[in-house]
Amino acid sequence: MRQRRTWKQRRRLADPIEEHVAFNDTETKIALSGHPLHAMMVAFPIALAFSTFGADAMYWLTADEFWPRVALWATGAAFGLGVLAGITGTIELLMVPGIRIRAASWTHFILAVMLLSLLGLNWGFRLPDPQEVVLPWGILLSALTAAMTGITGWHGGKLVFDYQIGTKSDGAGG
Repeated sequence: MRQRRTWKQRRRLADPIEEHVAFNDTETKIALSGHPLHAMMVAFPIALAFSTFGADAMYWLTADEFWPRVALWATGAAFGLGVLAGITGTIELLMVPGIRIRAASWTHFILAVMLLSLLGLNWGFRLPDPQEVVLPWGILLSALTAAMTGITGWHGGKLVFDYQIGTKSDGAGG
Protein backbone atom coordinates (compact mmCIF):
# COMPACT_ATOMS: atom_id res chain seq x y z
CA MET A 1 0.00 0.00 0.00
CA ARG A 2 1.28 3.43 -0.91
CA GLN A 3 2.09 5.81 1.90
CA ARG A 4 -0.21 8.83 2.25
CA ARG A 5 1.47 12.17 1.76
CA THR A 6 0.70 15.57 3.19
CA TRP A 7 -0.33 18.50 1.02
CA LYS A 8 3.18 19.98 1.31
CA GLN A 9 4.79 16.71 0.20
CA ARG A 10 2.44 16.40 -2.78
CA ARG A 11 3.17 19.97 -3.94
CA ARG A 12 6.89 19.27 -4.18
CA LEU A 13 7.96 17.93 -7.56
CA ALA A 14 9.70 14.58 -7.26
CA ASP A 15 11.57 12.26 -9.54
CA PRO A 16 9.80 8.88 -9.42
CA ILE A 17 13.03 7.13 -10.46
CA GLU A 18 14.99 8.56 -7.52
CA GLU A 19 12.17 7.67 -5.14
CA HIS A 20 12.14 4.05 -6.33
CA VAL A 21 13.10 1.55 -3.62
CA ALA A 22 15.93 0.06 -5.71
CA PHE A 23 17.47 3.40 -6.76
CA ASN A 24 20.40 3.15 -4.35
CA ASP A 25 21.03 -0.58 -4.91
CA THR A 26 24.03 -0.13 -7.21
CA GLU A 27 26.63 -2.43 -5.70
CA THR A 28 28.20 -4.88 -8.12
CA LYS A 29 27.02 -8.49 -8.17
CA ILE A 30 29.85 -9.80 -10.39
CA ALA A 31 33.14 -9.13 -8.65
CA LEU A 32 36.45 -10.61 -7.57
CA SER A 33 37.27 -9.68 -3.98
CA GLY A 34 34.84 -6.76 -4.21
CA HIS A 35 36.28 -5.39 -7.47
CA PRO A 36 33.74 -5.20 -10.33
CA LEU A 37 34.71 -7.55 -13.16
CA HIS A 38 33.27 -5.36 -15.89
CA ALA A 39 35.34 -2.35 -14.82
CA MET A 40 38.48 -4.49 -14.77
CA MET A 41 37.84 -6.08 -18.17
CA VAL A 42 37.07 -2.98 -20.24
CA ALA A 43 40.61 -1.62 -19.97
CA PHE A 44 41.91 -4.17 -22.49
CA PRO A 45 39.43 -3.57 -25.34
CA ILE A 46 39.79 0.19 -24.84
CA ALA A 47 43.59 0.04 -25.12
CA LEU A 48 43.44 -2.33 -28.08
CA ALA A 49 40.90 -0.19 -29.98
CA PHE A 50 43.21 2.82 -29.69
CA SER A 51 46.20 0.61 -30.59
CA THR A 52 44.47 -0.36 -33.83
CA PHE A 53 44.20 3.28 -34.81
CA GLY A 54 47.84 3.81 -33.81
CA ALA A 55 48.99 0.84 -35.89
CA ASP A 56 47.07 2.14 -38.91
CA ALA A 57 48.66 5.57 -38.47
CA MET A 58 52.12 3.98 -38.24
CA TYR A 59 51.47 2.05 -41.46
CA TRP A 60 50.40 5.28 -43.15
CA LEU A 61 53.62 6.97 -42.03
CA THR A 62 56.08 4.11 -42.59
CA ALA A 63 54.49 1.68 -45.11
CA ASP A 64 55.98 -1.15 -43.01
CA GLU A 65 54.05 -4.43 -43.47
CA PHE A 66 54.31 -5.09 -39.73
CA TRP A 67 51.69 -2.50 -38.76
CA PRO A 68 48.67 -3.94 -40.63
CA ARG A 69 49.27 -7.28 -38.87
CA VAL A 70 49.42 -5.46 -35.53
CA ALA A 71 46.13 -3.71 -36.36
CA LEU A 72 44.51 -7.02 -37.34
CA TRP A 73 45.51 -8.69 -34.07
CA ALA A 74 44.69 -5.63 -31.96
CA THR A 75 41.20 -5.21 -33.38
CA GLY A 76 40.51 -8.96 -33.18
CA ALA A 77 41.60 -9.06 -29.54
CA ALA A 78 39.64 -5.88 -28.80
CA PHE A 79 36.52 -7.46 -30.26
CA GLY A 80 36.94 -10.76 -28.38
CA LEU A 81 37.78 -9.19 -25.04
CA GLY A 82 35.09 -6.56 -25.60
CA VAL A 83 32.48 -9.30 -26.01
CA LEU A 84 33.60 -10.83 -22.69
CA ALA A 85 33.50 -7.43 -20.96
CA GLY A 86 30.11 -6.81 -22.57
CA ILE A 87 28.73 -10.07 -21.21
CA THR A 88 29.76 -9.15 -17.66
CA GLY A 89 28.36 -5.64 -18.10
CA THR A 90 25.06 -6.94 -19.46
CA ILE A 91 24.67 -9.40 -16.60
CA GLU A 92 25.42 -6.57 -14.16
CA LEU A 93 22.86 -4.33 -15.88
CA LEU A 94 20.16 -6.97 -15.69
CA MET A 95 20.92 -8.20 -12.15
CA VAL A 96 21.28 -4.90 -10.25
CA PRO A 97 18.04 -2.90 -9.95
CA GLY A 98 19.79 0.41 -9.20
CA ILE A 99 21.77 0.10 -12.44
CA ARG A 100 18.84 -1.11 -14.51
CA ILE A 101 16.58 1.77 -13.46
CA ARG A 102 18.90 4.52 -14.75
CA ALA A 103 18.63 5.80 -18.30
CA ALA A 104 22.37 6.52 -18.32
CA SER A 105 23.05 2.80 -17.90
CA TRP A 106 21.01 2.00 -20.98
CA THR A 107 22.77 4.75 -22.94
CA HIS A 108 26.13 3.20 -22.06
CA PHE A 109 24.80 -0.26 -22.97
CA ILE A 110 23.58 0.86 -26.42
CA LEU A 111 26.84 2.70 -27.14
CA ALA A 112 28.83 -0.37 -26.07
CA VAL A 113 26.84 -2.63 -28.41
CA MET A 114 27.44 -0.18 -31.26
CA LEU A 115 31.16 -0.12 -30.39
CA LEU A 116 31.35 -3.92 -30.40
CA SER A 117 29.67 -3.91 -33.82
CA LEU A 118 32.31 -1.48 -35.12
CA LEU A 119 35.14 -3.56 -33.65
CA GLY A 120 33.74 -6.72 -35.25
CA LEU A 121 33.31 -4.95 -38.57
CA ASN A 122 36.84 -3.56 -38.40
CA TRP A 123 38.28 -7.00 -37.63
CA GLY A 124 36.23 -8.77 -40.33
CA PHE A 125 37.17 -6.08 -42.83
CA ARG A 126 40.88 -6.75 -42.22
CA LEU A 127 40.84 -10.57 -42.19
CA PRO A 128 41.18 -11.23 -45.96
CA ASP A 129 44.13 -8.84 -46.54
CA PRO A 130 45.25 -6.71 -43.58
CA GLN A 131 47.61 -4.55 -45.63
CA GLU A 132 45.31 -3.77 -48.55
CA VAL A 133 42.42 -2.39 -46.48
CA VAL A 134 44.32 0.06 -44.25
CA LEU A 135 44.24 2.99 -46.65
CA PRO A 136 41.81 4.68 -46.78
CA TRP A 137 38.93 2.68 -45.27
CA GLY A 138 40.77 0.77 -42.53
CA ILE A 139 42.23 3.87 -40.92
CA LEU A 140 38.90 5.70 -41.18
CA LEU A 141 37.10 2.78 -39.54
CA SER A 142 39.69 2.55 -36.78
CA ALA A 143 39.46 6.34 -36.22
CA LEU A 144 35.67 6.03 -35.90
CA THR A 145 36.13 3.08 -33.54
CA ALA A 146 38.62 5.03 -31.41
CA ALA A 147 36.21 7.99 -31.21
CA MET A 148 33.33 5.67 -30.31
CA THR A 149 35.53 4.03 -27.66
CA GLY A 150 36.15 7.44 -26.09
CA ILE A 151 32.46 8.33 -26.03
CA THR A 152 31.42 4.93 -24.65
CA GLY A 153 34.17 4.99 -22.04
CA TRP A 154 33.20 8.50 -20.98
CA HIS A 155 29.62 7.36 -20.39
CA GLY A 156 30.85 4.31 -18.46
CA GLY A 157 33.11 6.49 -16.33
CA LYS A 158 30.19 8.80 -15.62
CA LEU A 159 28.22 5.85 -14.27
CA VAL A 160 31.02 4.97 -11.86
CA PHE A 161 32.15 8.44 -10.78
CA ASP A 162 28.89 10.39 -10.84
CA TYR A 163 26.36 7.69 -9.93
CA GLN A 164 28.65 5.37 -7.92
CA ILE A 165 27.57 2.37 -10.02
CA GLY A 166 29.35 -0.83 -9.02
CA THR A 167 30.84 0.66 -5.85
CA LYS A 168 30.25 -0.48 -2.30
CA SER A 169 27.32 1.38 -0.78
CA ASP A 170 28.47 1.00 2.83
CA GLY A 171 31.62 3.07 2.26
CA ALA A 172 33.94 0.18 3.13
CA GLY A 173 37.20 0.04 1.22
CA GLY A 174 38.08 -2.96 -0.93
